[in-house]
Amino acid sequence: MSNIALLIDEPKGRASALTIVLAHGAGAAMDSPFMNEIAHALADESFRIVRFEFPYMQEFRKTRKHTRPDFPSVLESTWQRVVEQLGDPSCLVIGGKSMGGRIASMIADKAGVKGLVCLGYPFHPAGRPSTLRVEHLKNLVTPALFLQGERDALGSKEEIGGYMLSPSIRMVFLPDGDHSFKPRKAFGHTNQENMTQAIKEIIKFCAGLQS
Repeated sequence: MSNIALLIDEPKGRASALTIVLAHGAGAAMDSPFMNEIAHALADESFRIVRFEFPYMQEFRKTRKHTRPDFPSVLESTWQRVVEQLGDPSCLVIGGKSMGGRIASMIADKAGVKGLVCLGYPFHPAGRPSTLRVEHLKNLVTPALFLQGERDALGSKEEIGGYMLSPSIRMVFLPDGDHSFKPRKAFGHTNQENMTQAIKEIIKFCAGLQS
């Protein structure tokens, strides 16, 4: 089986001992503006950033025809292959945007990675708050950082307060942020401020993993 194509942002300056591996969300590729901003900012902070795409997104690049995401088993096996391809899992922090982070959370313990970072975790489908995706998060062992917009339509601060989550998960809520962390203009807080806070939280989280 051939290796999965990787998009790598090498660190600026002295490299951290940790590599951060990020997967895309359901509807946007690994080089979307959101993913680019996160990856480039973390590379500027001395992290090696690795990105990849699930098979259905790889196919979209060839055909330009949108299809539904792959079956969960395919998404999980793709994540596992990427971790194996990169080598020592104890040097990896895995995660990603929405679906990418969700699938990472499902393989993190088994893969033996150092940490998990979820950027806008989809706690439930849009408009279906009773269809929860939290069962495996109750007993998660891997140290995890979940960055979530306060008014995320797939899991708001108010909703998440009622969930039973593992103590290994640290939740950080970005002020008035939506699923991509963007606040409303009238809120008086900018998207850039939320993105900057998100980057700082990831850096602090990774520093704690190495202490």
